[in-house]
Amino acid sequence: MYRKGKLYFRYGTMGSAKTALLLTTAYNFEERKIEYLCLKPVIDTREARNVIRSRIGIERECRWIYHDTNLYELVKDLYRETHKVIEWFLVDEAQFLTPAQVDQLSRVVDDFGCNVVCYGLRTDFKTHLFEGSRRLFEIADTIDEIKSTCNCGHKTIVNARIDANGDFVEEGAQVEIGGDDRYVAVCRKCWRNKRIEQSSRGVLPLFDEDPAEVAEVNE
Repeated sequence: MYRKGKLYFRYGTMGSAKTALLLTTAYNFEERKIEYLCLKPVIDTREARNVIRSRIGIERECRWIYHDTNLYELVKDLYRETHKVIEWFLVDEAQFLTPAQVDQLSRVVDDFGCNVVCYGLRTDFKTHLFEGSRRLFEIADTIDEIKSTCNCGHKTIVNARIDANGDFVEEGAQVEIGGDDRYVAVCRKCWRNKRIEQSSRGVLPLFDEDPAEVAEVNE
């Protein structure tokens, strides 16, 4: 009997518990004896072993996704090797997938009836979409935002990269793996105001807004 699967994209800023949600889902599948597999792009080098680990301390083994991995062929090979129907694939750090790999996951869903749930960031530290995230927004069946809160109380939007002084950084490679020492999730307003403040100190190039006008608006 044909099973109809879905391609899901669940996105949020850094620190929004995306990985914890993935691992909780994996635990629930284990409790219900549902076949699943965790996957993760190897570009995330924070772990020495092939594991997905949350900041709260839980982890699960995973299979690495390399830049040239064909995920459709990987799933076909798994069926040949195990003769098992893997109902769910859970993908961490999905923003690092290539657009072609996202398309391959969509074929897994359509041809095998599996469910693929991708967890990842929407944008980089410059507020630009990651390639993998862009493709997921374009073709995913279901898109869900995992919300988190800025220190000011608004919803976080920006994954700001910071230096040793806590100032925002606006230059550098799109991908730079790091944790709380390198990134902070903030709302758009706090991101804008911090950049204006840094501009007034000469830490960033001149910003196109008057700090005095911003202060007046915020009063």
